Amino acid sequence: MILLIIRHGESEADLLKVHEGRADYPLTERGHKQAEMMSTYVNEHYTVNKIYSSTLQRAMSTAKYLSNKAGVDIVPMDDLQEFNNGLLAGLGFEEADMRYPQIKDLPIDKAVYEMESMLNFRTRADRVLNQIISENNANQTVAIISHGKMINQLYASFLGLPVDNKCIFISSDVCLHVLKIVNDRRVVLQSNFTDYK
Repeated sequence: MILLIIRHGESEADLLKVHEGRADYPLTERGHKQAEMMSTYVNEHYTVNKIYSSTLQRAMSTAKYLSNKAGVDIVPMDDLQEFNNGLLAGLGFEEADMRYPQIKDLPIDKAVYEMESMLNFRTRADRVLNQIISENNANQTVAIISHGKMINQLYASFLGLPVDNKCIFISSDVCLHVLKIVNDRRVVLQSNFTDYK
């Protein structure tokens, strides 16, 4: 099985310099162009059998480009949404820092400011990744459209890393991560690819 994990394109929140998370901003004009380029590249290099997407509009809009190119319907999944950042969603960075200062060394099962805990976030990633793998056979190529922090959690789940790991897997706008499952082996073939020329 090949998993194509793709981050959404540039959104309005990127231009407004606000915390996005669960704030549901649309793609920018540039984000739409990025999604078009990505979908063309993926369709030329892979035969996509299924597309799963976060239900936030920046991800769904990105997924629609790939759906149109590949001729495959989108399976919307709430569990692929970005980290629930609670009261920070939609706030400017400076305002958020003043109103909701960062709390260091917070236990992984605790949360503040109406966010989800890191344990719940990872559990959600484990659940959605296991569901996607179980619903598809070993010969399929599956695309997953999601968000930067969720993609990081999907990596950790895929590789069996502990919940409190310190690894960061960078995800640029509309980047492509290619993961493969062969028997019991899990392989990272490509990470943060954006060279859609």
